[in-house]
Amino acid sequence: MKILLSIITVLIILLQYRLWYGDGGIKEIQAYQQRLDDLNVQVEENRERNEALYAEVKDLRKGQEALEERARDELGMIRKGETFFQVIER
Repeated sequence: MKILLSIITVLIILLQYRLWYGDGGIKEIQAYQQRLDDLNVQVEENRERNEALYAEVKDLRKGQEALEERARDELGMIRKGETFFQVIER
């Protein structure tokens, strides 16, 4: 009886070890799940960024207003006949 109990105990310990630390064990699954969560966050960030870029491209293709606004803001350009005023704040 002691031998049978010892064998069962050893088998339970081996199975628990494989469950927690073996291939496809709980620790490995948790690591994969964490990696998957990180990748899903990156995908969502990239999706939002792509949507913003797509909207900007659509605006630039649509009309001159967006193009003029960008030229004014980023390049400091003015339209012909306009007067440029620079305000210096202290």
